Amino acid sequence: METGAYGAGRASSAGFDHIAFVKKPQVILRAVAWLFAIIVFGCISNKGFDTRSGQCVFNNDTNACNFGVTVGVVAFLACMAFLVVDALFDNMSNVQYRKYAVLGDLAFSGFWLFMWFVCFCYLADAWRKMPRGDVIHFGQPKAAIAFSFFSLVPWTGLTILAFMRYRQGSQAAFSQNYEPDPNMAQSGMPGGQSASDSYQQPPFAEKSSIPDSQFQTPTY
Repeated sequence: METGAYGAGRASSAGFDHIAFVKKPQVILRAVAWLFAIIVFGCISNKGFDTRSGQCVFNNDTNACNFGVTVGVVAFLACMAFLVVDALFDNMSNVQYRKYAVLGDLAFSGFWLFMWFVCFCYLADAWRKMPRGDVIHFGQPKAAIAFSFFSLVPWTGLTILAFMRYRQGSQAAFSQNYEPDPNMAQSGMPGGQSASDSYQQPPFAEKSSIPDSQFQTPTY
């Protein structure tokens, strides 16, 4: 590719740099979001259902448990998928592929930020409606509520970083396509062609090199 775009430099055949990859902000945030997702769906799956009745401990609302597990599992799988994309991103030689990757990251991160907010509100509201005597011994369900809230932080960061990368790529593409040529600005003509070069005298308008005195009228 000609130039770097969307937060990465030119694609190269150099080996994969593990240290540089781990230090990327989006990779760090994605790893944190991945860990929080494991805690949420792990706590709900382990202690979110009563072992005797099989009912969800969140005010016996099975939908609350299922929703929390679904949001956590999808976030877990999505983080792994986008980590693979992050690893391959620098070697994408097609700018359009980079654009699609960044747009996908932006759309999903923004949407899943909203889903985590809904999950936190749903679980917290179901927990609030429970009788006070039933909430003492449920440490893991409370941890699921807490880490649903904590998950808002890394997903907010991922959304902001994806938007910044998309904006950076859009500005770079605009400047490359619409930046005026300095030669054109100086000459006022495309390709640095000057006005004097464009308006030359036609070849047929040139005067004959033979003097009029040496020209004789033919006789018939």
